[in-house]
Amino acid sequence: MASFSIPYVPLNANSWGPPSDDPNDKKNRFYQLPYAPFGRSDRIGRAADFTTSWGGGRQQYKDNRNRRYGDEQNKNEEFQYKVDAEEQKEFQLVDTTRSAPKRFVAPARRRQQQNRLRQLNARRGQNQKDSQENAGRYNQPQRTRRRNNNWRGHGNRHNNWQNRVDRQASVAVQPTWNKVDEFELKDLAKLKDVSPPSEEDLLWCGFLDQYNDSYDKVNTKVSVPLKRSETKEFYPVTTTDDPVIEKLAIEGTGNVFATDAILAHLMASPRSVYPWDIVVQKLPGSGALFFDKRDSSQFDYLTVSETSNNPPLSKAEMGESGGGDADGDINSPERLSLEATMINQNFSQQILRNAKTREHFDLPNPFYDEEDDDEMEPASVAYRYRRFNMANDSIKLVVRTELHGIVKKGASSSQYMTAFALNEFNNTRNSSQPGGNNNAGSINWRDKIDSQRGAVLATEIRNNSCKLAKWTAQSLLAGADQMKIGFVSRAAKNNAYEHVILATQFSRPMDFAMQITLSVGNMWAIIEMLVNLFKNRPEGKYVLMRDPNRPVVRLYSVPPDTFEEEDSDEDSDEEEEEEEEEE
Repeated sequence: MASFSIPYVPLNANSWGPPSDDPNDKKNRFYQLPYAPFGRSDRIGRAADFTTSWGGGRQQYKDNRNRRYGDEQNKNEEFQYKVDAEEQKEFQLVDTTRSAPKRFVAPARRRQQQNRLRQLNARRGQNQKDSQENAGRYNQPQRTRRRNNNWRGHGNRHNNWQNRVDRQASVAVQPTWNKVDEFELKDLAKLKDVSPPSEEDLLWCGFLDQYNDSYDKVNTKVSVPLKRSETKEFYPVTTTDDPVIEKLAIEGTGNVFATDAILAHLMASPRSVYPWDIVVQKLPGSGALFFDKRDSSQFDYLTVSETSNNPPLSKAEMGESGGGDADGDINSPERLSLEATMINQNFSQQILRNAKTREHFDLPNPFYDEEDDDEMEPASVAYRYRRFNMANDSIKLVVRTELHGIVKKGASSSQYMTAFALNEFNNTRNSSQPGGNNNAGSINWRDKIDSQRGAVLATEIRNNSCKLAKWTAQSLLAGADQMKIGFVSRAAKNNAYEHVILATQFSRPMDFAMQITLSVGNMWAIIEMLVNLFKNRPEGKYVLMRDPNRPVVRLYSVPPDTFEEEDSDEDSDEEEEEEEEEE
């Protein structure tokens, strides 16, 4: 049998490694062998580094290399290459290169070059101070100028991050709410397109006036003042408060009910920036879905420059910046929203003819009460109740849509139209701050709208992408043949109550959707996804809300009596007002 012998290992009782006090022991073959300390935390980078002396001792290079391959102070000198001192003395470094002779420039020639540089700077439209600063800049190499420009870009992005505004949620989340789902808005835009559903008309209510063709000739030289429709009444009624929808739901006409404003908002939600919320109720038994809005919400107010790079400043930011009274600022988001909503309503009624050309439909306005008219009349709006059959008729969506007028084409033909208005404002507060400008990044309409209408519209599409997408979706849902867009500006930049109409234009809703890159297939894919999401949920009340500072939508399950207190408070206030009027 083979035997195994243990090799000789000398014992070192004083330290670590081979003992050094036994030089005559021939078995100690590790005597005076260089030893490199070892630790598990050491980082071994290279077996041989021939670039140690590169860079002439630049501190940044040394720090990076020491961080990756270890510090030079901790390296083992025993394993480093050593040069014999006597041999090193025999070598000499001989530099045979010629130094470049210093070029002499006569003072007169130097002055001539400086004068020429000043002339070039003066042609650029700069003053004397800018010329002195840019004289050195334009003499720099292109590489240096590029690096400086990059640093300027980093600085602007840093300032934009510091100026970021933390918005508040549209509704406060209560402890009794349970989050049941969450998804990002970009996921909605990536949904697979579905074919548009088939539609059918159920009921027509209200009346429509004829469009006034004279507004096609409006321009900056022949502008028209915007009038207030003080005798017109508008009814932004939610889904569950609509008596016609209630009747259709009882008859079993559909299983999903909503208004065109709510559906259009969901269809354009991937473009939204401001927070919003929508209430969804799933009834027990039938499982019918009702998409609603809160009575005390700001849902019906239009946004202004929501998707702009420099949106209007909020009240909190204006108050902190020392700009005076933020509540009284006409360019705050809240005041601009109220102004835009008023302009849109007045514009939709002013461009129509008088009641002589009015066309009545089968049923009257379902929200108008003659006893409580107070010398008011309903606005020219036709409520077109339609049903869309989606997902192989498994989803029957009943929608209340709105039309605003009739466009006569010849003696016998006519087309239905919707009317909306874009408004211009002068954001002097943003223009006075770094990075701010007039109207949050737009151009002056009075200078460009007659000659460059496309440039003005392109700027509005960029600054109000979400609002224009909602208008287009509403027109498509209502089956409008034409979509009228007006350009309304303030009569004076500091007057938010008087406005003028500078221009108008017609567009086909489908063509305008392509112009603003709004996919009709994606619009219906979003609605189908949301309906299927609630079909798999139990009966009850839900709140679908957008995060105020992140592009995230959250779905909460809320108690059945949520928001009922707000409705009861409003009803009690109305009863008190009626009692005071009777007294």
